[in-house]
Amino acid sequence: MHFLLHHHPLLLRTPCSSSFPSSRLAGLSFSTMSSSSLALPSISLQKLPSSNASNSFRSSNSSLWFRNVTLHRNLDRSRVSMNVSVGSRAVVDDALFSDYKPSCAFLFPGQGAQAVGMGKDAQNVPAAAELYKKANDILGFDLLDICINGPKEKIDSTVISQPAIYVTSLAAVELLRAREGGQQIIDSVDVTCGLSLGEYTALAFAGAFCFEDGLKLVKLRGEAMQEAADAAKSAMVSVIGLDSEKVQQLCDAANQEVDEANRVQIANYLCPGNYAVSGGVKGVEAVEARAKSFKARMTVRLAVAGAFHTSFMEPAVSRLEAALAATEIRTPKIPVISNVDAQPHADPDTIKKILARQVTSPVQWETTVNALLTKGLKKSYELGPGKVIAGIVKRMNKSAVIENIGA
Repeated sequence: MHFLLHHHPLLLRTPCSSSFPSSRLAGLSFSTMSSSSLALPSISLQKLPSSNASNSFRSSNSSLWFRNVTLHRNLDRSRVSMNVSVGSRAVVDDALFSDYKPSCAFLFPGQGAQAVGMGKDAQNVPAAAELYKKANDILGFDLLDICINGPKEKIDSTVISQPAIYVTSLAAVELLRAREGGQQIIDSVDVTCGLSLGEYTALAFAGAFCFEDGLKLVKLRGEAMQEAADAAKSAMVSVIGLDSEKVQQLCDAANQEVDEANRVQIANYLCPGNYAVSGGVKGVEAVEARAKSFKARMTVRLAVAGAFHTSFMEPAVSRLEAALAATEIRTPKIPVISNVDAQPHADPDTIKKILARQVTSPVQWETTVNALLTKGLKKSYELGPGKVIAGIVKRMNKSAVIENIGA
């Protein structure tokens, strides 16, 4: 049995149960098969004739966090052909989005973007304020109060900042939706990505998982990364003013001065002239001491718990794998570019593996932004606290059009 699901660049709100949900296909109808015998569909991308048809999906489930959504198609968009199989496991082509052609992107920030006062504007938009209320139930504390009032030391902690940025970034989507023309902008988004933690926000926006499940994952991620950081003395430092090859040479030189436990590596390829190095504290200190001799303009020690995106985070992987295995992840509605390989992935199992690997893998942000710009991206929006991503995009292409949407 075959049917067509219009592929649309807007997150559909999907219900979450109080625990990790079972697989569901909402808003789809089947004429010849009982729901009890229906397995998840396999999905393949096909270029089909354009259609002017639109389908309105409305759910009465009170846990849905996006309101009424109308699916429609632009003439140059693709449809997703879904082959329903009975009694068999879904097989999804992971290369579903490999030929994506971006025009409008949503970009979500990562840890470090947090600041006391964020979330203040969210109180004025009911849908945004509701996200913080839902977060309180999951986190067990008043997240909005901490976001608005601090103290800074608390909001900077990994276990607080990661959930705070995730919720505030999705609240920014609701602020955008509430303004004149906002829904049209959201409807036009055809690719999304996020910096480290922001990849979870991007996946939530793209409908790979619901708000609640994403927050549970982010909460656990922050806790697991903090525990891994506490287990060994490690740090991160930004090296400013060198290209990636020179920074690698700087790392190699620093590693000659320290033992294996203190080795360093490039952990975040942000943009030309700005790369983050992670590793043991002694290795990071060696990088700082030798940076000037490599003609670096400066180094900036980062206010994070430890050596993120390196093997120092290995203890966090098993906890993430277990949580991801228990979470329903669906094929995203639009391409979500991975931090690990700067590619979009469609297969839920592959997405789970990549998210588990992400905490020990270098962030390929420079490659991601380059790909978007090269493929013809016309405009992007940074949604959430801070303006770090906008600065990076502008550094890579001064003529790039990007707008900040805070909350």
